[in-house]
Amino acid sequence: NNAGFALWPDSLVRFQRDPYVLLVLALAILIGGLGLPVWASIGQYRLRAHHWSLHAKLTVSTVAALVVGGWALFAWFEWTNQATLGHLSWWDSATNAFFHSVTPRTAGFNSLDIASLREPSRLLTEVLMFIGGGSASTAGGIKVTTFAVLGWVMWAEVRGDPDVVVFERRIPQIAQRQALTVALLAIGLVVGATMLLLATSGLPRADLMFEVISALATVGLSANLTPLLSTTSQL
Repeated sequence: NNAGFALWPDSLVRFQRDPYVLLVLALAILIGGLGLPVWASIGQYRLRAHHWSLHAKLTVSTVAALVVGGWALFAWFEWTNQATLGHLSWWDSATNAFFHSVTPRTAGFNSLDIASLREPSRLLTEVLMFIGGGSASTAGGIKVTTFAVLGWVMWAEVRGDPDVVVFERRIPQIAQRQALTVALLAIGLVVGATMLLLATSGLPRADLMFEVISALATVGLSANLTPLLSTTSQL
């Protein structure tokens, strides 16, 4: 399940004080979102990361950075929001912030009301949804390797390096072009679909873009906007 299909109408909000449910699901999401090539490297070399393939190193390091960074930012943005983390204990707040750093990557479950999130948290969630998970995994989005390659390409350009080198390996030109193509196509789809929804619904742009990115990345998170859309907009 990587599209947010829950057995309850409030998704997992009723479990926001149950760390066992949230942490087990978060672990399952991370395991499924790394991708088969990464697990093949891990299975072959175990924890000897220096033997992993470049793809595995890039995926694991980027996923770790996104999870930790998203966790810290989400907690910072929502810690005092009484509609989300503000009414919870510090342990439950930390657990829910971690869960909401993991779930936008593809799973689509939510333990907090998405419509009650503050604007910075909504934007953070959109970024995480857009990036998605690992290649050849259950995750959607443009994939973490695409995001990571583009980041390293920009870093090499800023430094004036002739080649893009990551973990002592050169990233070939064809991989760079593929990453750029995927990212720009996804951005174009988001902008185009949001523009069409603005023309056919008249609802706020920020809310519509959240729904579009969630749909494009097959996440399933929603700010409860779909029932308000016309049939044309829903199509």
